[in-house]
Amino acid sequence: SDHMENIYGYLMKYTNLVTGWQYRFFVLNNEAGLLEYFVNEQSRHLKPRGTLQLAGAVISPSDEDSHTFTVNAASGEQYKLRATDAKERQHWVSRLQICTQHHTEAIGKNNPPLKSRSFSLASQGSANSPGVQRRPSQNAVSFFNVGHHRLPTGKRVPIMQPDHLVDVREMMSQAEGQQRDLIRSIECLPASGHLTSLDQDLLMLKATSMATMNCLNDCFHILQLQHASQQKGSLPAGTTISWLEPKISLANHFKNGAAQNFPAEINKPASVREEQSIAEPCQLTREPEEINPDEELEDICDDKEDDLGAVEEQRSVILHLLSQLKLGMDLTRVVLPTFILEKRSLLEMYADFMSHPDLFIAITNGTTPEERMIRFVEYYLTSFHEGRKGAIAKKPYNPIIGETFHCSWRMPKSEVATDAGSNFSAHSPSEQVILSKDLEGQTELDYYTVRFVAEQVSHHPPVSGFYAECVERKMCVNAHVWTKSKFLGMSIGVTMVGEGLLSLLEHGEEYTFSLPCAYARSILTVPWVELGGKVNINCAKTGYSASINFHTKPFYGGKLHRVTGEVKQNTTNTVVCRVQGEWNSVLEFTYSNGEPKYVDLTKLSVTRKRVRPLEKQGPFESRRLWQHVTESLRDGDIDKATEHKRALEERQRNEERLRAETETPWCTKYFLKEGDGWVYHKPLWKTVSAQTQQTDAN
Repeated sequence: SDHMENIYGYLMKYTNLVTGWQYRFFVLNNEAGLLEYFVNEQSRHLKPRGTLQLAGAVISPSDEDSHTFTVNAASGEQYKLRATDAKERQHWVSRLQICTQHHTEAIGKNNPPLKSRSFSLASQGSANSPGVQRRPSQNAVSFFNVGHHRLPTGKRVPIMQPDHLVDVREMMSQAEGQQRDLIRSIECLPASGHLTSLDQDLLMLKATSMATMNCLNDCFHILQLQHASQQKGSLPAGTTISWLEPKISLANHFKNGAAQNFPAEINKPASVREEQSIAEPCQLTREPEEINPDEELEDICDDKEDDLGAVEEQRSVILHLLSQLKLGMDLTRVVLPTFILEKRSLLEMYADFMSHPDLFIAITNGTTPEERMIRFVEYYLTSFHEGRKGAIAKKPYNPIIGETFHCSWRMPKSEVATDAGSNFSAHSPSEQVILSKDLEGQTELDYYTVRFVAEQVSHHPPVSGFYAECVERKMCVNAHVWTKSKFLGMSIGVTMVGEGLLSLLEHGEEYTFSLPCAYARSILTVPWVELGGKVNINCAKTGYSASINFHTKPFYGGKLHRVTGEVKQNTTNTVVCRVQGEWNSVLEFTYSNGEPKYVDLTKLSVTRKRVRPLEKQGPFESRRLWQHVTESLRDGDIDKATEHKRALEERQRNEERLRAETETPWCTKYFLKEGDGWVYHKPLWKTVSAQTQQTDAN
C-alpha cells in the first residue's frame, strides 16, 4: 500500500526556548514503526539525532495554527513539529497516524513475548538509581518490544518469571496509593482563596493522573495475558485483548470533583418518591393502547438548546468524567451529567425527524418509480435539520425500558405536492403555523393525518422502535435503532445500528434505509453536532437505489455538515439525480435533465406535532415520565434535575434486577421481535392486506 511506504522530508522541530525552531530532516520508517530525524538530508547515512517509537503514540494537529502538530510517544517523549503549509501537515499527520495504528494494533494482535530486561525498572530498585535512567526513546522499544527484528535460529526467548509481575503489581499499588493521596490533597483544598480545589490546572492534573493509572492497569493486564501465553504456549481459545472497564464507579454524578450527596428518602420531594414507587412495568397493562387523535393538541413546547452557560460552569465535572474514560470505550452504561441533556427524550427526537409531513406524504404521489425514489431522498435529507434543537450538542434523555411516545400531524391536502414541480411547500414557517391552527375547524376530508408511536424495547443494548403511518395514503415506515456511543477523546461518537422500512402500499414498493453516525465535537469548549458515514437506500422492486455520504470535516479546509449523494437505476447503472450541500443549510438537487433545485432548510415550513396533555398521558409516556427533569432543567436547577433523573434510573435498575431474579422476561407493548429487528404489532401493510382479503371474499 502507498500509505505504508517510507516518507521523508524537512520539518521544523521545536527544541527549547533558547534554540527555538530548527529545520531537521525527518524519515518515517513504516516497517520498523519509527520516526527518525537527522541534521540534514546529507547525514541520513549517519546515526539519527533522535528516534521515536510510534507504537502507542498519539499524533495531534495543533490548534495554534494550521502548520503545527505534535507526536507524543508512549515513552513520554514529545516532538513538536511544523510543516510548510496545511496540506503538508495533513500529509505527515495522516501517514504517521496510519503507521501508529498499524504498530499499536500489532501489540494486541500478535502479543510478542517480552524480554526479561523489559522489567529492569522493577528489578533495579529505586527509579533514582543510575541503572534505571535510560534514554526516553528506548523505553517504548524495550517495553513493547515492537519491531520486525528476528531472533537467531534456535534461540528461545527466556520465559518471564512470575516475580517480575509481582514486582510490577507492587509498584503499581504504590503509584495508585500516591495518586489517591494526590486526589485527596486537591479535594481538601479550600473552595476559595489563592489556590482552590477548583483550579483548572489542578482539575486537569486530576483527570490526567486518573487516566494514566487506568492506562497502566490496561498495560498490566496485557502483560498478564502475555505471561499466560508463554506458560501455556498460546492464549486460550476466544481470548481477546481489549480496553478494560473503568476501575472507578461511574454510577454517581459528580460536581466539582466530589460525589453528590442526595437527600435521605424522607426528605425527597413527593415527585421523586412517586418516580421510584411506580409499579413494575410488566405488572401494568401491556395491552396496546389506541390513542384518540381528538385528544391530541398542537404542541406549544419550544425548547431550544442554545444555552452554553451550564457547559462553561460545569467544566470541572466534564474533566472529572473524562478522567475515567478511555478511547473507544462504550458509553452505554456510563451515566452522564444532567446539565448536558436536552429537554426531551430520544423517542421524541425520532418523532421530530417527521416534522415535514407534507414531504413524507408527497413520496407516494410520485408518478414513476424514479420520481418516488428521488422524493424519498429529498424527504430523508430534510429530516435531520429539525431533529436538532439548536446549534449546541446536547444529549436527549436515555429512554427507560417500556417508555413510549405518541404524536400525530395534520396536513392540509392542498399543501401536499402532487406533481414533480411542487415538492416543497411555498409557505414560510410562520404561515405554516397559522395554517395548522386553522385545521381545527376543517372537516376530516380536508387534511391527512400522520400517526407516530415509539417504544424503548430494550435497555441493554438500548434499542428503540418507531412507526409512522398515513392511512389515507396507504403508506407507513417502521424502524428500529440501537444507539452505540463511544468515547473518542475530545469527541463522542454515536452509531445508529438498525434499519428502516418505508412501505408504499399503493405501489407495492418497499424502501430500506439506515441512519448516519452522529458526533459531538469539542466537548470541552463549545460542543457541536456533526453527522458522518455512508447511508444506502434501496427499492428491490423498482431497481432504484441511492447512496448518500455525510462528510465529517477534515483537519484542514473543507466545509462543515457537507453531504453528497446520487440516485441511480441499478439495471442500467444510470445516475438520475445528484445532491450536494449541507444537511442543516442549503441542498442542491440536480436531475438527469440538468435542471437544478435548491432547498433552504432554514426556511422550510415546519408542521407542529400534536400531543396529548400530560394529564391524559400514561405513566410511561415520555413527557409525563420525564416531566420533573424537564421542569427542573427549564428552571435552571441542575441539582434537582439530577435528583429526579437519578430516581428514574435507580428504579429501572431495581426493576431489571427483580426481573433477573425472578427470570421474568420483559413484555413489550407495541413492537414485536422479528429476527434481528422489531416490527410494530399492527402495521398498515397487515391491515390493508386483511381488508383486501375480506373484500375479495365478499
